[in-house]
This record gives sequence, structure tokens and C-alpha cells, in this order.
Amino acid sequence: MDKGEIDRLFFELANTSRLDILRALQTENLKMQEIGRRLDLTATEAFRQLERLSAASLVQRQTDGSYALTQYGKLQLHFASIMEFALKNKQYFLNHNIWRLPPQFVSRIGEISMATLKMNLVESLGRAPQMIWGAQRFMWGMSIEPIPQPFDEIAKQIPKSVEYRFLSPQPPARLPNLENRTLVDGPAILVLSEKEAFVCFRFADGRVDYASFSGNDVAFTTWVKDLFLYYWDRGKKS
Repeated sequence: MDKGEIDRLFFELANTSRLDILRALQTENLKMQEIGRRLDLTATEAFRQLERLSAASLVQRQTDGSYALTQYGKLQLHFASIMEFALKNKQYFLNHNIWRLPPQFVSRIGEISMATLKMNLVESLGRAPQMIWGAQRFMWGMSIEPIPQPFDEIAKQIPKSVEYRFLSPQPPARLPNLENRTLVDGPAILVLSEKEAFVCFRFADGRVDYASFSGNDVAFTTWVKDLFLYYWDRGKKS
């Protein structure tokens, strides 16, 4: 590959107008005039940007005159979205270490982009009891630290019909509907129910942090569920 090719690709994606055109074409094919109207571009500017995107193989003109993302363009826009997510949360990722995660989960980090970052400690910690009480089918959790006694008491209030799994260095007291496994030095704190999830990553120096990404977006909750199951399979049965 030409060493300058990656530089040229980043240059094309760095332009706001060109990136806006790619995003507009994510949901439907559009003709040049429609693109110009939606993005407030002159006909000359819209034509010029579409020519650049076509030359970069990111978009392709269709037989009806509309423009569509190429399969290659869809892939590059996907990675651009991950970079945009990392940039939006730049300060957070400067101070937190996601590289403790297995590589396959780092490569999927864009799946958490629809979650909300909550920096408030009280708000983050307050979600776990609410999720426990609201769970109807299952409640799974992973902790970096031993479970504090108050959470043992909260867990006792879970309906017997709810499947409750927990991974931690020192699992909570055994309950009829609670399955424990021991995991030392986990990469994150997470809580997951059938409705929502949240995850807290460690600080760069390894300390525990309770700032959390939380939400009910399907891609996000699937990412959290897959991460839990990865470590659940590796946890030591109590």
C-alpha cells in the first residue's frame, strides 16, 4: 500500500462537509441537489465534495443520479464514528485504561458510544440498587473489589424468579437465587439486567473509578453482556 494513501484517507474524512455527506448517505441514497439543500451547500460545493468522495471510493453515483455509500465507505464511516466517540470523551480516555480489556472488546469499543457517561459518583453508585429492584429476568454483576455488606442486604430483596450472578474477588453471601464466581483483578465494574447496563473502567494507574457509561442501547448492553460472559467463563466457581 502507498504510504501516503492513509494520509489521503484521513484528509478526506477530516473535512466537515465530506463527513456530513457520508453521514447523510447512511440512511438513504440522495441526489446532489438534495445533499446541497440538507447540508446548506452550494451546488458547486456539493459537486466538488462528491467528486472527492467518489475519487476516494467512499461514495458511488447510482444509475438514477443519486449517490450511495460504497461498502468500503460504510466501513470507513464506522471507524470514523469510533474516533468521534473517543474524541468526544477524550478527557475520560486520557485518564482511564481500557487496555486491560481483551483485544476483541477494545476493537468493539464503538458499541458503547450510545451509552451516557455519568461522572457523578453518587449517581453511578445509585444505579445498582435501582437495577436490582427493577430486574425481572436476570441481574449480573462484576466487581473489582469485594462486595460491601449493604449490597448483600439489597441482594436479599431480589425476587426468587430473577437469575442473579456475581463475579468479584470475594463474592457476596450465598443466596438461593445467587450464583457466585471468584475473579481476581477484573478490568471493570459492570452491572447488567435485561433492561439496562452500566460499566466503570479503571483509572490509568489501576485504581477503581465509579464514573460509568450507562444506558439501554442494544449494542451497548450486548457489549456489556458479552464482556461479563467472557469473564464468567473464566471465573472460579464458589
